Order: sequence, then structure tokens, then C-alpha cells
Amino acid sequence: MLPNDLTLNILVHRWRPKAYANPELMELLRYSVEDSYKRLIYPLLCREFRSKLTSDAEKESVMMFGRNLRQLLLMSPVRGRTLMGVDPGYSHGCKLAIISPMSHILHTDIVYLHHGKGFREAEKIRRLLLEYNCDTVVIGNGTACRETEAYFADLIMKKYFAPLDVTYCITNEAGASIYSVSPEACKEMPDLDPNLRSAVSIARRVQDPLAELVKIEPKHIGVGMYQHDVSQTLLKATLDSVVEECVSFVGVDINICSEILLRHIAGLNATRAKNILEWREKNGPFVNRGQLKDVKGLGPKTFQQCAGFIRINQEYIRTFCSQQGELVAGGHKAVTSKKPGKKKSKVEANIVQQPNPLDQTCIHPESYHIAQRFLDLIGGNANEIGKSEMQQKVNVVIEREGIEGLAKSWNTAGHTLQIIIDGLTQPEGYDIRKDFEKPDFKRSIVCLEDLSIGTVLTGRVENATLFGVFVDIGVGRAGLIPIRSITEDKLSKVKKRRSLSLGPGEKVEVTVREIDIPRSRITLDLIRVL
Repeated sequence: MLPNDLTLNILVHRWRPKAYANPELMELLRYSVEDSYKRLIYPLLCREFRSKLTSDAEKESVMMFGRNLRQLLLMSPVRGRTLMGVDPGYSHGCKLAIISPMSHILHTDIVYLHHGKGFREAEKIRRLLLEYNCDTVVIGNGTACRETEAYFADLIMKKYFAPLDVTYCITNEAGASIYSVSPEACKEMPDLDPNLRSAVSIARRVQDPLAELVKIEPKHIGVGMYQHDVSQTLLKATLDSVVEECVSFVGVDINICSEILLRHIAGLNATRAKNILEWREKNGPFVNRGQLKDVKGLGPKTFQQCAGFIRINQEYIRTFCSQQGELVAGGHKAVTSKKPGKKKSKVEANIVQQPNPLDQTCIHPESYHIAQRFLDLIGGNANEIGKSEMQQKVNVVIEREGIEGLAKSWNTAGHTLQIIIDGLTQPEGYDIRKDFEKPDFKRSIVCLEDLSIGTVLTGRVENATLFGVFVDIGVGRAGLIPIRSITEDKLSKVKKRRSLSLGPGEKVEVTVREIDIPRSRITLDLIRVL
């Protein structure tokens, strides 16, 4: 019902008749006002406010998805390691996949660890780890994860894999099963069983999260909350823009990336990405960015758009040349024992191309003239100069030459030169994610029953929602930090944040506030962000 004071106000100041109003007319007016409010005005206001609140909540939920996905995609890659991916399971066994530092599949297998065959299968796992010199195991967090983690932790504690110092980590396998039966996976790994493809995907998620997770539809990655209750169009547009932003921010190694990753680079579409892979398959790895102009469909405008987001790892080219049985030195010139008159293959003709050291970084060709002048002034082979020595030469060159006003505008050009220094002094090239969040590698575990109220632990944020943050503390069950416990004074002052929240992958120190063992629930309190 309409409040009496509001009814009187309407009748007295707005609709009161100018002449004498008899009580019957005033009662009719009062009834009309109350009826219109009850049947028309009040439902209209409810619908408008509910619609606005729903729209605001939907936008905030989608923004939360975007923040979580960005944090997940920009986790630091684990380079230079041979990894064993494990997709845990009971009746169908645990699927294994060993991948090389360059993401090549070295071996796949299935072991049955949870049917009384664990001792016999341990010898097979040990033999594989020693054969491929693999000391890192990546376990998916799906079914039988806890039992598989305990199995490997027990063997590691007994030093069963000696002389290897084996460690393991747990990674989120959300979307791995969907990807393993997708057309992209069938095209990438046609001869592999779908169950084994998921093990490969789990290992690659740790090796290079961005390159692997872009293959999966973002809403299946398992971040955020209630993805099926929000506008699918808005969610897809937001998450796709986040993926493109992250790919452009990090850059792409043109010689080892997939077709799906290439599609997210500015200026490239499915057809051009496919043409790049066909050129790479026919001619061998790209030695410099200029060779992109030889790819069908990549004109000057497209090259200008995409070149700044493409990197070329010179170490990979040396490895490729060694595998081809060629002697590579200096500028990657191939020295072979072929007869002088014999025509070289396309791959050999490609390898003798002269590399550009600047292609190891994500520097746009428009900045080449400054960077090239800088390299000419410091002199020597940039790949052989140490980082400290190169930094000293940078300071000398800046004081002496200025490099087109470089000393006056250090914030822009100086950042570019710092990327050059980092890129040229690292064998794998410069990666802006090197100081970002890294996965936790462990050797042992603890149980939920081992916890007590007040225990201080460190963990990784697994997922963030609008009501709190779920943290993996290594007990097989994520703990919840309620949103009221996340205050500004507990967050890192160094890391700039777009909102007062934590994101997946961040390392935190927490204390146990409540434990509900029958319902497997843990409530945590945030101490600080590490």
C-alpha cells in the first residue's frame, strides 16, 4: 500500500480540486492514487531497479571473469624443463605425457596407480623420468588428484627417483577434456588418443600458460563464477578481448606457436595464420622477421600490423640446425659436405639467412632505427655481451650520443632499450612474464586433518569471486578467504591493481580461521600478499 503521508501529499498539493471537494470525491481520488501505485507504479519501479541491479551485477561478474583470465594467462612460463604431465584417473588409469622444452611430445603412456599395481608402475615411471631426464611432474587437479599427489610425494620422499631431484606441482585442468576432443586438438595431435591429449595439455599449461590456454574457449577455463547466468555475448566479447590483449602484451615466438595463437595477433586471421604454418613447414624456421613478407597473403600493411608482436628465438634455430646435422656458427651459416654443384633444399637456403638480433624482442620495426643505431654504437656481438657489461655500454652511449634525445625521454626509449638488453642477454629471448606469478613445486603434502585453527600457511589463489577468494593451501581442498577479510592494507603496495581483489596465481600468506572436516570446508584469513 502507498504510505499515508505520500497519499496526502499527492492529494493536497497536486490533485486537490480547486473548488469544494466533498468527501466522496476525495475518497475516490485517494483510492485511484493507491490503486495506480499498487498496480502500475510500484511494479514498474521494481522492474527498473531489478533490471539495473541485474545489469550492474552482470557487468561486474564479467569484469571479474576478465581479471581472473588475464591473471591466469600472464602466469610466468616454466622454460627449459622437460615435463611429465599426469591426467589422474581411477578405472581408466593415469595418463602420462612427457614433453620437451620446445613442447614436442616425447612419450605417452598409461599407468594404473590406484588398483594395487602402484609398486609395479613405479618402476615404469622411474625408467621414463631417467630416460628423458625429466625432473618435474605436473598433476591435473581433477578426479584422483589427491591420491596421485600422495603417490608421487611418497616416492619423492623415499628418493625413489634418485639421482633425479624430482618435484611436482598441481595445475588446474579445467577445459582439458573439452580441448582433447576439439577439432583443433585432432588437427594438432591426430595420432594421439583423446585421453592422452589431455595429459599433454596439462603439461603445456605449466610450460607456457598463454600458448596453451588460448586453445580453449575462455568460459571453460574455470575462472570467475556463474558463467552460464550472464550474457554469453558480453562474456565472449570481454574474454576474447582479454586474450588478444595478453597475446599482444607478451608477443609470440613465431617458430613454435600454434595456429590458434597466431590468429590472436593483430593483422592475422585464420587464413594468414595457416599460410605462416605452411611456409614454416616447407622452409624451416623463420630466421628473421623480414621473411614474413614472403608468406602468401602478408602484404606491407599486414606486416606492419603484426611484426611488433612476433619474436624469433635464435636458440631454437641453433637447436634446429643441430638436429639437421649441420654445423652452425655465428650468423647461422650452414656448412655442409655437399658437392658444390648440388642445389640446396628450401630449408638449407632458409637457414643461411642472416638473423637480426632485434627480432628476439617484441620491438616494432618502426623502432628499429633507434635500436639498430644503439647496437652499432656499443659494437661487438650483442649475443656474447653480458648484461652488466651491456648496461655499462648503454650508459656511455647515452651520455656521448644521446641517441636522438634518448636521455631526455628515458621513459619511452629507455624502456625499449631495456627490453633489447634483456632480450639479447637471454638465450630464450626476452619474456615480459619472467617476474610474474610462478607455479609452486612441492615434494610433500599435508592433510586436512593436520590443520588447526591459527595455523599460518602460504598458498596460491585458485579462483576469485565476488564473495571471496579460493586459495590452494596444499591439503586437497581449497580454502575460502571471505571478501570482508581482503582489505587494502593487506594487499601488496608494489603491484598496481585495478580493483581491491586478488587474482588466480597470486601467492598469499593466510591463517586458518575455521575448519569443518565433515563438510570439507576451510575458512581462511588473509595476512598479506607475498
